[in-house]
Amino acid sequence: MRIGDAGAERAVVRVDDDGYVDVSDLGDRFFAAPEEFREAVDARIAAGRVAPFAGERIGAPIPRPHQIVCIGLNYRDHAAETGQAVPDEPILFTKSPNTLVGPNDDVRQPRGSTKLDWEVELGIVIGRRAGYLEDHDAARAAIAGWVVCNDISERAFQIERGGQWSKGKSAETFNPAGPWLVTPDEVPDVSALGLWLDVNGVRRQTGSTATMVFDPYEIVRYLSQFMVLEPGDLINTGTPPGVAMGLDPSPWLRPGDVMELGIDGLGSQRQTVVAAR
Repeated sequence: MRIGDAGAERAVVRVDDDGYVDVSDLGDRFFAAPEEFREAVDARIAAGRVAPFAGERIGAPIPRPHQIVCIGLNYRDHAAETGQAVPDEPILFTKSPNTLVGPNDDVRQPRGSTKLDWEVELGIVIGRRAGYLEDHDAARAAIAGWVVCNDISERAFQIERGGQWSKGKSAETFNPAGPWLVTPDEVPDVSALGLWLDVNGVRRQTGSTATMVFDPYEIVRYLSQFMVLEPGDLINTGTPPGVAMGLDPSPWLRPGDVMELGIDGLGSQRQTVVAAR
């Protein structure tokens, strides 16, 4: 986790719902020397260096990544609700890295926005430099952990302004992430995770990673054939059905709306929509 005011977060490891261990002095060892990092955390817990949470703001669990890469139409049932064919290969687009915010930060509706949408997604965080990975085992070894993401989208920008997906995905605050990064050893089966999202208390999305077209290991292997993935890179893996674009009429987000979302074992988020500054 990273907690503290925006721009001044410090890295911690959540021990339980009540306490954490401060690891802000360990630098990038979580990625560069994971075993050394784990030993340091275990030693601090054994020494009683567990501090209580005191209502601090929760930031995104990783600092600004080198890139945010996204996979479109990666759930069979989501492709069906949008009237599009299931892709033969992963559909790739990117989001600006500065879209990353904390899991409970406000989402700002951009100026001129008329079709603001939600998307609960499983995020993959890359743990080591990876290019031309040979198979799923190599991809598995390159993954540092999993995180809840909300891939906020402005559909008019995305679809009606030249058909450029990144244009509808890259406004400020468009990628809430967290509350924490969960390491792979804590997730028995990443292909059997439930996802959900509510808007103003109404359930809009219910899904499972079991209906993914391309599983997380195939996504990482595939992407590494076209780009070099760096430690801390974030990959959003697609969303299940129930987005506003797939509903009739479409209940586009407006200032004052509240989104709550989560994934089994990975925590939950809550954002309020506000107007852009």
